[in-house]
Amino acid sequence: MIITLSKGADAARVRAALADLGLWTREFSGSLGGTQFYVRAHSGAADHSAILAVPGVADLAEPASDHPLVDALGPEVEIGGVRIGGAAAPVLFAGPCSIESEDQIHTVARRLAALGTRFLRGGAFKPRTSPYEFQGLGREALRWMRAAADESGLLVVTEALSESSLDDVAETADLIQIGSRNMHNSPLLTAAGRTGRPVLVKRGMAATVEEWLSAGEYCLAHGAPAVVFCERGIRSFDDGTRNLLDLAAVALLRHSHGVPVIVDPSHGLGRRDLILPLSRAAIAAGAAGVIVEVHPHPGAALSDGPQAISYEAVSELVAALDTDQPAALAGKS
Repeated sequence: MIITLSKGADAARVRAALADLGLWTREFSGSLGGTQFYVRAHSGAADHSAILAVPGVADLAEPASDHPLVDALGPEVEIGGVRIGGAAAPVLFAGPCSIESEDQIHTVARRLAALGTRFLRGGAFKPRTSPYEFQGLGREALRWMRAAADESGLLVVTEALSESSLDDVAETADLIQIGSRNMHNSPLLTAAGRTGRPVLVKRGMAATVEEWLSAGEYCLAHGAPAVVFCERGIRSFDDGTRNLLDLAAVALLRHSHGVPVIVDPSHGLGRRDLILPLSRAAIAAGAAGVIVEVHPHPGAALSDGPQAISYEAVSELVAALDTDQPAALAGKS
């Protein structure tokens, strides 16, 4: 951002006033004469009207955004009657990593609905690092999931792994998930937008925040009515947890970019004992909800058992999120 000062303005006073707004500046002489500041990296977000109201500021200019539709999205979206973001209460998305049987997903859905879950999550098409690991049960699992959700009054979020499965996923899901591995898959993002369904965009393992926002822009630009972003951890040098759960990015999306973002502590941590404290931290940072993996018997799970939590842990999580009342606090930011 470039800020132009009025003729005769006291540059030191203007700089101090801008610093009070969280903007750190450096002075340079413009080609047309007069004094100008450019806003340095890592400054805070400030409303344009507040900057222009500073005595001595004549004008400001900044480059066009790479994601104008995301910028216009706003802090809250509504999906299937459920408000996500803004001042709405935190939303719980929960379910098994993989849908393993018809009986399993119906049982899980009933238990989770009784505990306060709003979205049933579960994988029908599973992207696995090893080709020898369980890959999901595909279209049949989608059918089971939709029936289980309808029976228990839940909405569905599930991953579209490729364009070939997208139509089936769009027919089943209230919210189409684009996973971490596919965040950079622009043809899939485009196709997901064209379904007309809302899209959940998980952050890539090594994606910058700008790349993440641009992935959401692909979906909105091609027809998605809404996008929800999901932080699921980025790669780090430390193997104490599966990934590094980047709550700074959550705060940045919520408080600076003003868009709805949820957190996936299951994939971010890879261990169930830290799900509750990190979920609370995520909500405090501004997350609109959390998406967690739940399994009736984690030790027997066909995928990601170490990070799956029990029904009892879900009950604790719901109680903690209700007690914290973080969404009301976030709405005042």
